[in-house]
Amino acid sequence: MPASRIVVLISGSGSNLQAIIDACLSNQISGDVVSVISNKADAFGLTRAKNAGIETCVLSHKDFASREDYDAQLAQLIDSFDPALVVLAGFMRILTPSLVQKFKGKMLNIHPSLLPKYQGLNTHQRAIDAKDDVHGVSVHFVTEELDGGPVVLQAKVPILANDTAESLAQRVHKQEHIIYPLAVQWFSEQRLTMEADYAVFDNQPLPPQGAQFAE
Repeated sequence: MPASRIVVLISGSGSNLQAIIDACLSNQISGDVVSVISNKADAFGLTRAKNAGIETCVLSHKDFASREDYDAQLAQLIDSFDPALVVLAGFMRILTPSLVQKFKGKMLNIHPSLLPKYQGLNTHQRAIDAKDDVHGVSVHFVTEELDGGPVVLQAKVPILANDTAESLAQRVHKQEHIIYPLAVQWFSEQRLTMEADYAVFDNQPLPPQGAQFAE
């Protein structure tokens, strides 16, 4: 099976990008990150990519008159690398339906909550405010609904009595760096696919919450 070509989109520090790069280098993922694309020129993730010898591209949304114009150019740029998989790793843009449709079933995102809970931002504080006992992180296929595509894999993190949003986020991040490379590994091994509204792993439909990771 040829190595999967992976394009990663980032806006910030790229810690999940680093976890995926490391997993490729250790052959956990039977694939290669062939390009890292950022909408921000100062994203530290670009430095991570360059340190790993990966081609980088900056496409600033500020250079485009509309979201549609930006996403049309972004789609062309992604396409130029002929990826098997597009990974959103802290790419802080809401994607247009046309871009999502183009890469449907080939685009993954990670979201810091146990979806469908807490779509959108400020998930850690929202979980604390709701007095939840448990929080976590989800990897999901990207669809036109924000943070609403079929869930592939989740990891749970207990919420402690003295947790702040920051302390909770740190523990969630540790789980992110485990389960995102794992989901990319499954995809690269052609064990993970997306049907109309659910994910399939090893030819079995996954439940709405996806597979549950346990260390």
